[in-house]
Amino acid sequence: MSQPFARIAVIGLGLLGGSVALAARARVPGVVVTGYDADPAVRARAAQIGLATTIAQSPAEAVADADLVVFCVPVGAMAAAAAAVAPYLPAACVVSDVGSSKASVLKALGEALPGATIVPAHPVAGTEQSGPDAGFATLFVGRWCILTPPDDADPAAVTAVSAFWEALGAKVEMMDAAHHDLVLAVTSHLPHLIAYTIVGTASDLEEVTQSEVIKYSAGGFRDFTRIAASDPTMWRDVFLHNRDAVLTMLQVFTEDLTELQKAIRKGDGAALFDHFTRTRAIRRSIIAMGQDDARPDFGRDHGVAGKP
Repeated sequence: MSQPFARIAVIGLGLLGGSVALAARARVPGVVVTGYDADPAVRARAAQIGLATTIAQSPAEAVADADLVVFCVPVGAMAAAAAAVAPYLPAACVVSDVGSSKASVLKALGEALPGATIVPAHPVAGTEQSGPDAGFATLFVGRWCILTPPDDADPAAVTAVSAFWEALGAKVEMMDAAHHDLVLAVTSHLPHLIAYTIVGTASDLEEVTQSEVIKYSAGGFRDFTRIAASDPTMWRDVFLHNRDAVLTMLQVFTEDLTELQKAIRKGDGAALFDHFTRTRAIRRSIIAMGQDDARPDFGRDHGVAGKP
């Protein structure tokens, strides 16, 4: 599929922005990628490691002549980032983003950039790392990217943004913004909230258990700490900007947790077994769809002959 975008501006050069820039340069022949970050230290580091073709020093320089502008800042910073480039945005360019809540982002971009062609996107990919050094070109390969264009979106722009993400290796799905926010509340946002809570609880217990919680961490807790190491600014904004969907899913989860609590209290082994059997099947379906690794211990590298 031919690529309609020759000059791409990436606004925000953390894990996702850096990965978009690197992936575009690696996978889209001839593309020119201009990177910009509001933090001068990030700009300097991005230039040093060659994240983009050029690193702009101002919003005006960043979007000059761009035919695609991708906002890769936390969702709470979308409005300010868009307002900063608004006076300089080329009339014919397409605007997109990588935020994990879409209704609030669409509203923010629409208000800051009236008349702009906006096609919001959410690549469902990432790691717990952050900053310009965290990006890598293969982050999106085999992962889903969900587009949530408004009803009046230009079909050609939607097709072009879809082609762009496919070129980066992603599988593209279309979804209504509100529905996206509900789906991601349960598949991403709620799990992060649970991870932050459990790790916080363990921290509170450290004095009581004389550091045994951390010292004897089993695999499950270790994996929670990996999730809970994610960028706090990004996740603060996600929960504030997808508040309604997260609260809805949190209520459902609380009710389910109460049922499990009752089963444990009553010694209802059959109920527990049935629940665990059903959830085990979900894990297997995720592996079957290629969204995770079926190897033991999630494919972690333990060194030679399985030794750490």
